[in-house]
Amino acid sequence: MNVTPARPVVGISIGDINGIGPEIIIKTFSDSRLTEFCIPVLFGSNKVINFYKKELADYNLNFTITKDLTKLNPKQLNIYPCWEEEIDITPGQVNETGGKYAVISLREAAQALKENKIQALVTAPLHKKNVQQEGFDFTGHTPFLRSLFGVKDVLMLMVAENMRVGVLTEHIPVAEIAQHVTKENILSKLRILKESLRKDFGIDKPRVAVLGLNPHAGDEGLVGKEELEQIRPALIEARKQMDLMAFGPYSPDAFFAHGHHERFDAVLAMYHDQGLIPFKSLAKSEGVNVTVGLGAVRTSPDHGTALDIAGKGRADESSFREALFTAIDIYNKRMGYADARRNPLRRVAHQVVSKMEDERIELS
Repeated sequence: MNVTPARPVVGISIGDINGIGPEIIIKTFSDSRLTEFCIPVLFGSNKVINFYKKELADYNLNFTITKDLTKLNPKQLNIYPCWEEEIDITPGQVNETGGKYAVISLREAAQALKENKIQALVTAPLHKKNVQQEGFDFTGHTPFLRSLFGVKDVLMLMVAENMRVGVLTEHIPVAEIAQHVTKENILSKLRILKESLRKDFGIDKPRVAVLGLNPHAGDEGLVGKEELEQIRPALIEARKQMDLMAFGPYSPDAFFAHGHHERFDAVLAMYHDQGLIPFKSLAKSEGVNVTVGLGAVRTSPDHGTALDIAGKGRADESSFREALFTAIDIYNKRMGYADARRNPLRRVAHQVVSKMEDERIELS
């Protein structure tokens, strides 16, 4: 699609067909008002959606089937069929079928994103075990997208109303974490984070907190050297070379317990659980996972396939709906950021507003 529409075209991958993905998609797009903000396209199968619609009689979902992404219905959910064959849907079960069709949907949707046929992608949850197959040996959406887009590094950033938490390492064994805590890796994540905070969230001069790896942030080397040898040097270089207000390393236990995360625009944690446990415990609104550094917009809800409640009509679509709105917001922010820098007058106006905002913060 060469001309960017007034509303972004947002693609949705269906996730594991035996998980809660189809249900939260149906519940979300049963609210037709969402088409005022985007043109949604589900990459999957109308047969899967119809299967779950039977169990969700209270939700009235209308959709259009299309095989041409340039001809979309702007007032309904569009379904782009990725397969035609009949398949066995077994809610709550982890099996090869669930993984196979989750990957088919994801590949089609991600390729459309890469080719700019859609402007953003929201991914429904998949199961990391059953997607393992020939040609797909990734531990989740993030490494797959990094490979597809051919970028050196990306950042998994968890976003909520009151906090943003990125992670240095993602889905790796705890025993391997320390070897990835290097100055180079930290600087790479901080560069991506700074750009995202500016382009995606409109924060010109972000303040970033960086957590330590060891208990009590190493206690000056008594219980670990990573803070002294890797993290602090990275922070010094980030402040000097990147002009980034990066602070730390902070002891993770006291940092979140005392509410320090709300004093910063984002937090960089050293590993998955160090960042996601407090995020999911303290986030004031539904959390969203954003992949930044791709050059494209991708979000997802902050939960998994929830197989224990799949097919029972009990899934909460709030996080998925928030992921959709976050994708729309980020896309619009990026378009505004690019437009402001194409137009010199808008750029000057933007700089004046930023200066006034800085002065207001200093006075408060």
